[in-house]
Amino acid sequence: MRPFLIIWLLILFSGYCQQNDPYQVERNRMVNNQIIARGISDYATLKAMRKVPRHLFVPPSVAGQAYNDWPLPIGYNQTISQPFIVAYMTELSRPVKNKRALEIGTGSGYQAAVLAEIVDRVYTIEIVPELAQESAARLKVLGYENIIVRYSDGYKGWPEHAPFDIIIVTAAADHIPQPLKDQLAEGGRLVMPVGNPATVQELIVLTKRKGKITEQRLEPVRFVPLKRLREK
Repeated sequence: MRPFLIIWLLILFSGYCQQNDPYQVERNRMVNNQIIARGISDYATLKAMRKVPRHLFVPPSVAGQAYNDWPLPIGYNQTISQPFIVAYMTELSRPVKNKRALEIGTGSGYQAAVLAEIVDRVYTIEIVPELAQESAARLKVLGYENIIVRYSDGYKGWPEHAPFDIIIVTAAADHIPQPLKDQLAEGGRLVMPVGNPATVQELIVLTKRKGKITEQRLEPVRFVPLKRLREK
């Protein structure tokens, strides 16, 4: 009975209700002390971070740490990013309604849920089959009908649904995959950690304007490596 204790017993028998959420105070404190205090100001991003129940996207054994300022293990040698990084990457992507987003590295589904509170539709790819299955179940129980989860190799993106206004990659590689650049819409933004996956990377933002891509290098970050499926 491992998969996050069967998705927290199907989110406590599907009885999760935010109006009675005992973690709301912690979530507000997280946003005020970790996110706004460090410069995040986008209203939609802050609203989403206050709403999404991060404690339901981590194993029950570490749920008490869900609103602290550090990453947490989610199994299969993967982690959920610290709240500030999720908010920072979300703000950098400039999410608004009517946009379509692609996320590479679903993990437990938290980043996808944050985006889904803002944009019209989120397509998210996970290379670990167990995580893809668990996240799809969790997001469904939580009512996120505008998120589509796929088990696949994120390096290749999702060409059937391209182009995307937003692409967020939550794993590190030594370069930005060309298929992702190709699937970026006009005016779109791609956010990804780039550098040696074994050490510290740089957070990079690509913007496409008039068919040309410009690059902006930002903060040092540390993410798990971007995995690939073996070609048969």
